[in-house]
Amino acid sequence: MNITNLRAGELPGTYVVTEPVTDTELMRLAKLLAKRRLARGRKIDSPGEVHRCLQTLLMDYEHEVFGILMLDNRHRIIQFSEMFRGTINSASVYPREVVKEALAQNAAAVILVHNHPSGEPEPSQADRQITDRIKQALDTVEVRVLDHVVVGHEGTVSFAERGWC
Repeated sequence: MNITNLRAGELPGTYVVTEPVTDTELMRLAKLLAKRRLARGRKIDSPGEVHRCLQTLLMDYEHEVFGILMLDNRHRIIQFSEMFRGTINSASVYPREVVKEALAQNAAAVILVHNHPSGEPEPSQADRQITDRIKQALDTVEVRVLDHVVVGHEGTVSFAERGWC
């Protein structure tokens, strides 16, 4: 299936699929739409929409992936980067590399994200610790951490919504 099999629905942000599709094709299409919503220059207006896009991009990996969504000083998207890949229950994350990438992209702020292949988005103590380490490292170069989103099959957990960022 390709994007030509879609047409706009009656309501903004809705689509009509013009022929039968498989689950795999729907997931590919959902990822394509999520990437478009996280495209360079788009302003983040709704944390919920960002969380849904990040969930769509990361929820079906069989291994842990850690990424950063880099933003300019007006919270417009610069780039989304998958930085680290791990195993079924962990990924090695290096704050130094996060700082290097944020500076290379001239980011003023970032949203951290990683998935839990188990499907359960509840953050671990290790998740909280690495967030604190990354936040401290980015603070030294004046890049704000706006959130850390943990993605599972059934939803997301936002550190910002819990008051942890």
